[in-house]
Amino acid sequence: MANSFKDLNKAKANKNDEFYTRLEDIELEMKNYREYFKEKTILCNCDDPYESNFFKYFAMNFNYLKLKKLICTSYATSPVMYTQLDIFGNEIPYGIESEGRKPYKVEITEVSDANGDGAVDLSDVEYLLKNNKNAISFLKGDKEYSPGDFRSKECIKALEEADIVVTNPPFSLFRPFVALLTEYNKDFIIIGNTNSLTYKEVFPLIKNDKARTGYTNFNIGMFFEIPDNYETFHHIEDGHKIARVASSCWITTLPVKKHKETLIMYKKYNPDLYVKYDNFDAIDIKAYKEIPEDYYGIMGVPITFLDKLNPEQFEVLGVGSGDFAKELGIKKNYRGRTDLAYTIDGKHKCPFGRVLIRRKKNGNK
Repeated sequence: MANSFKDLNKAKANKNDEFYTRLEDIELEMKNYREYFKEKTILCNCDDPYESNFFKYFAMNFNYLKLKKLICTSYATSPVMYTQLDIFGNEIPYGIESEGRKPYKVEITEVSDANGDGAVDLSDVEYLLKNNKNAISFLKGDKEYSPGDFRSKECIKALEEADIVVTNPPFSLFRPFVALLTEYNKDFIIIGNTNSLTYKEVFPLIKNDKARTGYTNFNIGMFFEIPDNYETFHHIEDGHKIARVASSCWITTLPVKKHKETLIMYKKYNPDLYVKYDNFDAIDIKAYKEIPEDYYGIMGVPITFLDKLNPEQFEVLGVGSGDFAKELGIKKNYRGRTDLAYTIDGKHKCPFGRVLIRRKKNGNK
């Protein structure tokens, strides 16, 4: 089956967040931020170290990236914990067999050639966790949040210590997760879906050039390892179900070079070729390649345009639906909703997901 978007939505509704990011997708994105990781404390606060490929990536590359510290906090026990995704090939984490399978925190401040094989790799991290009891501590939670919840006091303390948060946050808790990172003014590199770019917790960050999409192209999508009970999946890989979620994207507060690139436009504005909205003074753009190079009015572009956005070239005004639309003064359409609408051949229509932008007159040409 080609896509698992239905299962992703089901995960949000049922609070079933077992989508595990593949190591190759993490490596593909993280290689672009090496200069920003130096001497920094990295927090993976939604990741069990024995399952998470985020932990595996930063642990293996701890010295290469010149990290100051790596902190990883586990959530509640998952269906695959300590079995299918144990990155060391063990069923129960070292040093905690007698305590049961509880949420815990791992802190790493150095990774040395512990086994003396001449290389520093994951086996040395394994040795470290097995022999250094100070590297692992259990999470107790508090009155309001369960152990390992990123909103608990213990995890907030780790967040305060961190410089950059890197993780795939729970799909059902994406909004409060971003809100928390913003509250504590933390840099982050996280995975969301395309529609999350218009969330009230995310969109203002993009509008004000405080966050942006990452390097991985929207059109590629990402593959995730999913539990065996998911019926919809893309293929089987090493005995595990793999789902492709085409709507996935990276979102970060760190600089991304592509958002400094000037978008070259070839089209000329022709009022006969561009439809105007019935309830707002703007024209509709079906694809970013259709943006006219000589038009400086407001345009409604697909959400995917944000992956091409250069803030020096375009001003982001808002979203063409919901509360953002009300703020912009978009009037109610033929359905009585504050969504953008236009009329073609006498038929009223609403375009899917539009972001309203305007080209800057003094911006890049």
